[in-house]
Amino acid sequence: MVIAYHLVVMVIETSSLGRQFGKFTAVEDISISVGKGEVFGFLGPNGAGKTTTVRMLTCLISPTSGSASVCGFDIKDKKSAASIRRKTGILTESPGFYETLTVRKNLRFFADLYHVDGKKANETIEQYLRLFGLYDKRDQVVGGFSKGMRQKLALIRCLMHEPEVLFLDEPTAGLDPESARVVRDAILSLKKEGRTIFLCTHNLDEAERLCDKVAIINRRILYAGSPGSLKDSVYGRKLVVRLEAVSPSVYKAVSHMPVVEAIEKKDDRIILQVDDPERHSPDIVDAIIRAGGRIRSVGELRHSMEDVYIKLIGDRCEL
Repeated sequence: MVIAYHLVVMVIETSSLGRQFGKFTAVEDISISVGKGEVFGFLGPNGAGKTTTVRMLTCLISPTSGSASVCGFDIKDKKSAASIRRKTGILTESPGFYETLTVRKNLRFFADLYHVDGKKANETIEQYLRLFGLYDKRDQVVGGFSKGMRQKLALIRCLMHEPEVLFLDEPTAGLDPESARVVRDAILSLKKEGRTIFLCTHNLDEAERLCDKVAIINRRILYAGSPGSLKDSVYGRKLVVRLEAVSPSVYKAVSHMPVVEAIEKKDDRIILQVDDPERHSPDIVDAIIRAGGRIRSVGELRHSMEDVYIKLIGDRCEL
């Protein structure tokens, strides 16, 4: 029997990465890994060090401690900076454009900076302008564009040289719901193409929907892993059983079960912390029935990413 193993190629790797500005520590001990084709969410409050980390990974500033590599290139090696910039695209939070130039001329200018062939550049410009609904505005000057239109144009700009890795800082900020959905769908399409997306965002729902892994940062990493395992690690898994009434006999029967790690009573419900609700719920239901309980519903308690984020930032950050 032949067993096939799926080898994940790490595109971004950091080890104890840190940056100080004088005596101020912006970030410290940042250790993360991002695989090829993954969408990695980088979450944290303003001033947490997200932008500083991205600036280090894209060779705009140098780290003061630790190490990191992007696409196999050492960010501390000055000879690697040009190679990293060719393989990465950056969408900043406040992108700038040449206000008096048209959409096409702006994009051609940046394509020329990356030495993209003229014919290829024109094809790429048309492809992404159509994708983001800006093709009809290709000959309009950028000066009159709304924030949402500028954001979509900025995303197109960082795709002009077909980078392997995209660093996106709040890509849907200021967009109406329809435009935001276009950008989210584009991110998923880029992921399917094998692009790696490093997504800085405050939109927790967006992070949960798009990201394979997330890291919550407040100068240092508070958590890194999948959104699902994040919730489990912070709150554990909890089974909610609603009854006609929670009698003392039912409460006693359930609380003495070895699989129940913690129990809480709220009105006509009991909330049980268990490591595997799917596996243990039949035994718990059976114990409640044998104790005379009448069950109305059984389900797992779900916490939102916002719940988890606020708990982590509030309980564990150091300012």
